[in-house]
Amino acid sequence: MNPTLKITEKIKQNFDKDFSDRLPKILRQQRSVDGTIKLLLGLEDGIAIESVIMPFHKRHTVCLSSQAGCAMGCRFCRSGSRGLVRNLSALEILGQYMVCYEYICQQSSGRHIDKPNIVFMGEGEPLHNFDQVKKTCHMLLSRQGVYLGPRQITLSTVGHLPGLQRISELQGINIALSLHSAFPDKRKELIPVEQKWGLDEILPLLKEVPLASHQYINFEYLLIEGFNDSPEDADALSNIVKEFQAIVNIIPCNPAPGNPWQSPSEMSVANFKSMLVSRRVRTMVRISKGEDILAACGQLKGTLAENNFPH
Repeated sequence: MNPTLKITEKIKQNFDKDFSDRLPKILRQQRSVDGTIKLLLGLEDGIAIESVIMPFHKRHTVCLSSQAGCAMGCRFCRSGSRGLVRNLSALEILGQYMVCYEYICQQSSGRHIDKPNIVFMGEGEPLHNFDQVKKTCHMLLSRQGVYLGPRQITLSTVGHLPGLQRISELQGINIALSLHSAFPDKRKELIPVEQKWGLDEILPLLKEVPLASHQYINFEYLLIEGFNDSPEDADALSNIVKEFQAIVNIIPCNPAPGNPWQSPSEMSVANFKSMLVSRRVRTMVRISKGEDILAACGQLKGTLAENNFPH
């Protein structure tokens, strides 16, 4: 039996009998040269959102949207330029996952496909839609639903304080903070809500997140040439990270229409990683997937216009 059909039946029996009739519809699809798939999905009210399927060696990861658009207004992000259209319901978010999983299965030529991992890094600030994301996580983790492990799910936040105050309700999933600068003034240039909810309030709440063995707080660091890549930036970042059981994910800034920031060279990325490693910071460089189809970090914007989809 197709594994997605089995899961869908469980969701219908335990959560919503009409679930399979209300799944998002694939409006457009595009494949990157690296195998990443971007799907433009249509919802029942005609609003479109984007989801991304990323192939990795052992298991796929799907990048899900929690809102149509986003209210956070991050300067480097196309989703923010769309503004917030509306929150997605838990079933719409879960529906994205099932559509992506079914798409992977259809492309697999009969091979067994393990249930994909999840990153809440698509359109929207997940903690701004806390209750619906919480319901989604319950269905994803429940034996009566998808039945993933909590460490198969990673939620990325810019530091939405009301949601962070309830983070323990999310059943032990991985948490990532979009940090991008350890200096508040620099961070404000990238993430305007730093003015409302600053690092001085965010970081103490992150310290309270219960972590399992070998589980880390992920600090996401968008590396921008000439902006946040100096030794002083590395010092400030290491001073924050050393207070946590943490890992820094360096994300080279991706080009996108209207984005004024400069992508770093490979040498700049290597130099900044070396500076962090020399300061005993556990560090990884995240390889951007789907950059050529505007499917990488900061590039999603779920509209037919202004999108890099073939017609």
